Amino acid sequence: MKEVLDFLNRVGVYYLATAEDDPPHVRPIGFVMDCGGKLTFSTCNRKAMCKHLAKNPNVEIACYDGQGNTLRICGKAVFATSPETQQKALDVMPALKEQYAVGDGLFEIYYLEDTKAICSNMSGESQELAI
Repeated sequence: MKEVLDFLNRVGVYYLATAEDDPPHVRPIGFVMDCGGKLTFSTCNRKAMCKHLAKNPNVEIACYDGQGNTLRICGKAVFATSPETQQKALDVMPALKEQYAVGDGLFEIYYLEDTKAICSNMSGESQELAI
């Protein structure tokens, strides 16, 4: 998990693909944390992304570190919104307090289960990273 979190935090922005029905939708995201040993993210329940995750939890995240390495993570989104997970997210990234508050009715927390992370380089070499 540490390698994956380090990669995501190093690149800062990564891209989450969802599909409600058709076609797929890709959007940039920039928050991740380890919450109870799970790769955990946040969103707002007013966004289409949240609706997509609720309807079809299968997602893929892709990012590039600018040095020839890519990381792809696939899994299923599971909502885990609670006052505790919201507070942890606000503690990890205080800037989120500009948009969200614990129990505000908007702030959603989700983690990925059944995950697989593959790190590849420009030479075509790949390795699976533990999550």
